Amino acid sequence: MTVTSSETTFRVELRHLTAGYDAPLLRDLSIQLGKGEILTLIGPNGAGKSTLLKTLAGRLRPLGGTIFYDGRDASRLTDGERARKLSVMLTERPRPERMTCRELVRTGRYPYTGRLGVLTKKDRKTADDAIHLVGAEAISDRDWDSISDGQKQRILLARAICQDPDILLLDEPTSYLDIHHKASLLEILRKLARETGVTVIQSLHEIDLAQKVSDLVLCVGTEGELFCGTPEEVFRGDRIAALYHMAEGTYDALTGSMELPRPAGLPRVLVLSCGGTGIPVYHRLQREGVPFAAGILWENDVDFRAARQLAAEVVSVPAFSPAPEEAVRRMGELAEMAEAVIDCGFPEEPFSRCMTELREDAARNGKLRKEE
Repeated sequence: MTVTSSETTFRVELRHLTAGYDAPLLRDLSIQLGKGEILTLIGPNGAGKSTLLKTLAGRLRPLGGTIFYDGRDASRLTDGERARKLSVMLTERPRPERMTCRELVRTGRYPYTGRLGVLTKKDRKTADDAIHLVGAEAISDRDWDSISDGQKQRILLARAICQDPDILLLDEPTSYLDIHHKASLLEILRKLARETGVTVIQSLHEIDLAQKVSDLVLCVGTEGELFCGTPEEVFRGDRIAALYHMAEGTYDALTGSMELPRPAGLPRVLVLSCGGTGIPVYHRLQREGVPFAAGILWENDVDFRAARQLAAEVVSVPAFSPAPEEAVRRMGELAEMAEAVIDCGFPEEPFSRCMTELREDAARNGKLRKEE
């Protein structure tokens, strides 16, 4: 497959690259990335994302094709040139003995030192700036072995940034991080890309984050299938569900949400809601294994998208349309069948008469439950 960046000067160019160990995992991949672009690899475990990153880093020889960095054949770069050109953060952890976090970050400056590895004042400042950038000042003087996995991830990112590369290769950089530090790390990468022109190639398992941070997304399938495009091109239709062979549950390409399978069986509960008021109830009923119906919902309502994934049945109408008699009749049937009718709140319009009558009938029959 071939993908061309919008840039005219290519920081990274892959020409018909084939990567793997004894047998190819990825075949005939051609991609061009400009300065400051972010490419994210997504796909199931074992598909070849890490293999591709190791090939780009020079840890594995390509089985075919060529890698170019700023127009130069990567196979012709010396070790020193490669170390100054790109920085690598893979899933393997270093095991330094009796080294502080600050000292580990400073090793990122070794490509710029002489044979004795003596750091200059500028080198030390560059390391301190990288530590500050990832918010790790509080742990910088602690022993590497004494910090948590999430803290180690931030220190390794600081070391990669400290190397002052043109290209960052990152394998699952958000692993072990809490939600605050995931967002912080990705914002750091985006800022580096936009302000300094660093090109970022990373793998992520959090596809919702990939959708938000990437200029291009490369889908890597377990059977060698490849697709690369903008997030708008990748996260649409059933592409993600097909990529991950999702036999259970659903993925909403518009909202980026993944849902577990809906409870099996006929609806036992009818949920009246709109504008997001029903979603917490949908999830509670799903956890409890209670099949439910939802309605009447406009098809542009946020509740509709969730109900379509979780409910046994959804009564819906096109956006801004009145409820036809058929929809009103079906809601009455569902209310009669249901063991309970849960009122999550809804506005006076557009279905005020229908919904009010349903609520009143449910109250008379002792079925109405008010969701606070």
